[in-house]
Amino acid sequence: MFKKLLKYSGLVLLIILVSASAFAAHEWFAKKPVMFRAFLDRTLIKIAFESPETLTSLGFLESVGINGHNAELDDDRPEKADELFAQLEGIQRILLTYDDASLDENELLTKEIALYLLSFSDDAKAFRYHNYPVNQLFGIQNGYPSFMESQHQVNSIEDAEHYLSRLQKVKVKFEQNLQGLRIREQKGIIPPRFVIERVLTEMNGFVDTPIKENILYTSLQSKLAEVGDIPIQEQARILLAAQERIRDYVHPAYALFIDYFSELEAKAGTDDGIWHLPDGESAYRLSLKFFTTTDYTPDEIHTMGLSEVARLQSEILAILESEGYGVDDGFFAAIETMAADPKFYYEDSDEGREQILLDYQKILDEINMGLDDAFRIRPQAGMEVVRIPKFKEKTAPGAYYQQPALDGSRPGRFFANLYDIKATPKYSMRTLAYHEAIPGHHFQVAVAMELENMPFIRKMAPFTAYSEGWALYSEQVAWELGFQDDPFDNIGRLQAELFRGVRLVVDTGIHHKRWTREEAIEYMKLNTGMADSDVVSEIERYIVMPGQATSYKVGMMKILSLREKAKLALGDKFNLRDFHDVVLKNGAVPLDILERLVDRYIYTQATSKFSFQSSRRIAGQGSD
Repeated sequence: MFKKLLKYSGLVLLIILVSASAFAAHEWFAKKPVMFRAFLDRTLIKIAFESPETLTSLGFLESVGINGHNAELDDDRPEKADELFAQLEGIQRILLTYDDASLDENELLTKEIALYLLSFSDDAKAFRYHNYPVNQLFGIQNGYPSFMESQHQVNSIEDAEHYLSRLQKVKVKFEQNLQGLRIREQKGIIPPRFVIERVLTEMNGFVDTPIKENILYTSLQSKLAEVGDIPIQEQARILLAAQERIRDYVHPAYALFIDYFSELEAKAGTDDGIWHLPDGESAYRLSLKFFTTTDYTPDEIHTMGLSEVARLQSEILAILESEGYGVDDGFFAAIETMAADPKFYYEDSDEGREQILLDYQKILDEINMGLDDAFRIRPQAGMEVVRIPKFKEKTAPGAYYQQPALDGSRPGRFFANLYDIKATPKYSMRTLAYHEAIPGHHFQVAVAMELENMPFIRKMAPFTAYSEGWALYSEQVAWELGFQDDPFDNIGRLQAELFRGVRLVVDTGIHHKRWTREEAIEYMKLNTGMADSDVVSEIERYIVMPGQATSYKVGMMKILSLREKAKLALGDKFNLRDFHDVVLKNGAVPLDILERLVDRYIYTQATSKFSFQSSRRIAGQGSD
């Protein structure tokens, strides 16, 4: 959780300020800085400096000539995590010593959010091993090559040497992660068998790929060629060294995991829900609380999902019937008939996939030009569409968003999965683009990163119900603004929302009601009409990320209810741009805090209206 906080920050800028004055030096070294914000920002800086991979992602130290961290990888020993938990306890103790009376309104909110996260960290300590850190979606086995490809920049020979250093040191990193896996095994926390099968397939494919076709080699080759002033002879030397290190260090690192999981497979079972782990039911309730930032029980969320599924299917069927599709045989048959129409798909070829990326960019450019009536605040960072790397697209989700670099060196990125052409019907593309990019994740994440005079913890707080709720809400906003006026595009939008409603049912079904993987796949298939490849990968995602999938719909429903609350309270005083300012300009927050912020907005607007009317009456100008 806190690693995610650090990943997006520009914390290192403050290092420059540390040397600016004696007071700044005091704020850096004092056990308790005078300035409340200095304590929070300094704390995250110090944690960040223990993570060379985070520093690489930030990309700010390089601008002041510091780049030695780019030759190192994170210390992933289990003991390092123990140290972090102890460090967080100390941070919480100091944070509580700041008197509320000495803090302004914004600082009080920051303190509340920080304590919320620290309190959850304390609760989560008992369940720190209740996860599968190597799975078909994420883990060092695909995170490491993705990090080297997308985050490690090569602009000089020295950068390339650092790249080579990280190739050599990866075996130690794998060994450290293996320690954590063995601890989980001893505690009876073993992934379901299908997870092990997936990661073995992925890792065997990785090492079986010829070295010169490996992403670690081809990425370095491309980066060297793009620099422009590195002699061909030097490029050849560096690439030869890369081949040797992939052979001598990277492949043996993967062999450690391949051997381990090959042996572990015999111990794995087919119980997929977290309920089957030691004290798994408690772990799931805590996971739901973290991802939804609510106290909803699994049964409440399950019931909520069933209700939303029924409502959304009814709306989709009404549109299909109006478009001439037969609906007498039920939702699944109607959706299957529509989805089978070849007019909704691109050519299954490299050219067809390239056209998908181009069309996604057109969709985003169009909506970006037409949001003035709904948004006052806009991110400065750019946005681009790219394909999910081929080596991991088979088990990757349909799409995801990557935040921009704070120094402007990298725009926000919407990664699209093009593995199965049938998983990208044309009528779903607008909704997916709006969710992942504009005005969805890109607006929310990039705006938060660019907020001025805001502590970094507020810019990066990992409240999934807020962030994913916003992205799902953005899909409806785009429709309300007229960007999905084609009936089939609207079906795509409703299908996407239905998909999130189904998630409420299957996530709680798997982890609370003890559904099997196959039962969950069957339910999702029958109630969404999604492509088989998407259904399988989604259900398998929920199994390894308990509770996360419930955050989208819970967050969206809360934002919509708050907007309706504001509309009813303010009438013609309500302004959509003002409402979006309130939601976006405070960074990610728990849903109960978001409601408090909206209530304050309502009160402020209502009070200003009352004051204006009162002044008119006092001046003898009549009344309403």
